Amino acid sequence: MAEVEHQQLGASGLGPLGERPVLTVSELTQAVKETLELDARFQNILVRGEISNFKHHTSGHMYFTLKDEKSRLKCVMFRSHNARLRFRPEDGLKVIAGGRLGVYEVAGEYQLYVEELYPEGLGALHLAFEQLKAKLQAEGLFDPARKRPLPGLPRTVGIVTSPTGAAIRDMVSVLRRRFPNVNILLAPAIVQGDAGPPSVIRALELLNWRDDVDVIIVGRGGGSLEELWTFNDEGVARAIAASRIPVISAVGHETDFTIADFVADRRAPTPSAAAEIAVPERAKLLQDVRDQEERLRLAIQKRIRQLRESLGYLTRSTALTRPLDRIHQLRQVLDELVYRAEATFRHGLESRRRRLEALAGKLDGLSPLGTLARGYAICRVAATGQVVTRASQVRPGERLKVRLKEGELLCKALGAENGIDQPSLPME
Repeated sequence: MAEVEHQQLGASGLGPLGERPVLTVSELTQAVKETLELDARFQNILVRGEISNFKHHTSGHMYFTLKDEKSRLKCVMFRSHNARLRFRPEDGLKVIAGGRLGVYEVAGEYQLYVEELYPEGLGALHLAFEQLKAKLQAEGLFDPARKRPLPGLPRTVGIVTSPTGAAIRDMVSVLRRRFPNVNILLAPAIVQGDAGPPSVIRALELLNWRDDVDVIIVGRGGGSLEELWTFNDEGVARAIAASRIPVISAVGHETDFTIADFVADRRAPTPSAAAEIAVPERAKLLQDVRDQEERLRLAIQKRIRQLRESLGYLTRSTALTRPLDRIHQLRQVLDELVYRAEATFRHGLESRRRRLEALAGKLDGLSPLGTLARGYAICRVAATGQVVTRASQVRPGERLKVRLKEGELLCKALGAENGIDQPSLPME
């Protein structure tokens, strides 16, 4: 500890302090810092707690608080240490933090400098797997609707795997056995360790640049969760999802599941099974062709027999042996139709003639000419043509026209009588 200058207050002070040193805040903070950092008990410790107030700063450093029911402890995890984390810390996550205790002099606070961080009760890899799975599923990368069907008869199969592993030998063997004519294009990749993800991503990109690759198998043989972790990497998952060529994921054994399995267009339980899914069996295809050929031959023969039977029936039919018989029958039918049409027309015409005569008789009975024929006349004012129906319509001396059955009379009114019992007016 740095030496501290002794000071004593005079009579005007608070009283004598004896030999006790007076420290500045910085000196005291430095003393506490040195005490903590020199104490071996606080230099390699493990602390259990729940994360709160988590912040991942743009600098890459992580700041958070560990808490339990009674206390809180500030923590910092620098970028150089958190870059190796397999999971994403978040509020509410219970963890075990390993590191050393120290003092942040600017704030005068002690804090834990975290160098290791583990999820409590759950492996870091398993937690990272579940976190990434939930994230990509929420983005729709696992949606069956976005997955594409595999080609039925691929010309070239691209493979992303280690060129020295057993998986490539198994896949090539199965592909050659099932379809010897298929082209196999290997894009070598590192499938384990920190170099794995960028290597697999690069291999996928190389295959997608080609125009002759119809389907891609990406994967490796079995191993531990750590060994398979390349295929749980977010970058690899997004590269598979972005591939324009359909991808089959073939990682590990049947019980192994990776993020690549969920994102790929098809999952195979093993690399050998992926090869079986990628190409059809040539022998079976040839047998199917032969079966189809035989079914087609039988169908053609059956159709020929049917047509021959139809031709035989036609050659025996009267339509071909005596074609005029049908014409005569149709002519007879036509004659009958003409006769019926004429009879119907005559009957209708006669019925309408009788009705017309009846209506004419009724009309004649109502005609004014019939009335005139019985001795009646129609009188009209000569000047206006108005029909005279009352004596009051005519003035003495007014000229009248009287219509008879035959011809008209031109008359002059001498006067008017209003009734048959009144005496007649004198005539001029």
